[in-house]
Amino acid sequence: MNAQDLKNSILQLAVQGKLVEQRAEEGTARELLEQIKLEKDQLIKDKKIKKSKPLPEITEDEIPFEIPESWEWVRVGEIGSLTRGSGIKRTEVIEDGYPCIRYGELYTTYRTKFEKTVSFVTKELFDKCHKIHTGDVAMTLTGENKTDIAMAVTYEGKDTIAMGGDMTCWSHHMMNPLYLVYFINSPYAISCKRNLATGDIIIHISNDKLATILMPVPPLEEQHRIVAKIEEILPYIEQYDKAYTKLETFNKKFPEDMKKSILQLAMQGKLVEQRPEEGTADEQCEQIVAEKAQLIKDGKIKKEKPLPEITEDEIPFEIPASWKWVRLSAICEKIGSGSTPTGGKNVYQDDGILFLRSQNVYNDGLRFDGIAFISEELNRPNSVVVAKDILLNITGGSIGRCALVPDDFDKANINQHVMIIRLVNLDLRFWVHFVIISAYIQQKIMDVQVGVSREGLSAEKLKNFIIPLPPLAEQKRIVAKIEELLPYCDQLIKC
Repeated sequence: MNAQDLKNSILQLAVQGKLVEQRAEEGTARELLEQIKLEKDQLIKDKKIKKSKPLPEITEDEIPFEIPESWEWVRVGEIGSLTRGSGIKRTEVIEDGYPCIRYGELYTTYRTKFEKTVSFVTKELFDKCHKIHTGDVAMTLTGENKTDIAMAVTYEGKDTIAMGGDMTCWSHHMMNPLYLVYFINSPYAISCKRNLATGDIIIHISNDKLATILMPVPPLEEQHRIVAKIEEILPYIEQYDKAYTKLETFNKKFPEDMKKSILQLAMQGKLVEQRPEEGTADEQCEQIVAEKAQLIKDGKIKKEKPLPEITEDEIPFEIPASWKWVRLSAICEKIGSGSTPTGGKNVYQDDGILFLRSQNVYNDGLRFDGIAFISEELNRPNSVVVAKDILLNITGGSIGRCALVPDDFDKANINQHVMIIRLVNLDLRFWVHFVIISAYIQQKIMDVQVGVSREGLSAEKLKNFIIPLPPLAEQKRIVAKIEELLPYCDQLIKC
């Protein structure tokens, strides 16, 4: 899936009411449409817009997909007014004067929204032209292919601008103009426009035909939220696009590539902003050192050998000043693998103590297909997994897969192919899990395997891995942002 396909998927989700949740307190589209009709009738009465031609009733057979109950289907012509522009020749454009927009510039210069024009005309010509005002939506009526016909942008500038020919202005709509733009540029609307456009070499579409297109209308507040969500996602799509052009051969690995990009941004402190009031990772590390010292004093864990200082050569990338590079062992009370009881599979039974193996450990959690059990007598204290642990596969083809143990988990044993990572401060586990499954740590895991036979990752090597540590409050914000974005990667690939 390329970046345009990804954007199209986002827009299609948006117009189907699947991008944001519906909220009862925001009212219904029917209420909005009643206001629009009253406003339109008044504008016609005041002779500010012309009365449009009657549009056919919407039939059940025409409706292309289901929309939320609070939404309504309408024809484009029922919303505001469509006004065709006046001809502005290329030879009439000057370097400085009164702002204007020509239809070809929608294809070459403007995308989605704009505030300033690149073209100008004399006052005499400006006065003769139809105008575009703040919040109006401009669409092309002529083009070179049916896919791009009636491409839409909204004007967000303050000055009135002149509108050239072969384009139309959608005004007095009382809608969020960016919702209209995203709708017109959505795959559904593009399909409608393709069916209505005429011509082979030069493609045309008219206002009358545009007016017949069925449009799903959400309540106004939901329109604002849809637009905000799209605007939030688009920068990530742009970043993906840059990576995609360089790594086109990896197309089929999407959404995994997108996930990697998101996680890498997170590792480098570029996914959310830093906030001074959230403190520093140094303060957090001091608390962990104190807690770990208390655990040692209480005899709950053994004192470890001092960890080597982190050198400049080890640091793979820059992180924010409030962050800190730490060795994984410094924030853990346990890093160690399990063991398989003597007898191997022959000691498995139908019930008893849950026995987890690498086949049960996945990045999205534990899976219990083909689960094994062992007897109470075979329980090994060093192999016991408890709630809120992190499990990491350390051998074989699944090396690097990492799972969070659920909060309501009782206990289990693990075999020698799985490592237990138990943090001093359990609130760090969500961040550490994302660090481990990031491309940065996954590559380190592959790099430190022993020999060409890939004998696996040892506890000693894992303990010395360095990881970036943000302040805890920022960790929580990063984790929340990752959890918000990653589902889109999985969802969009299915669209």
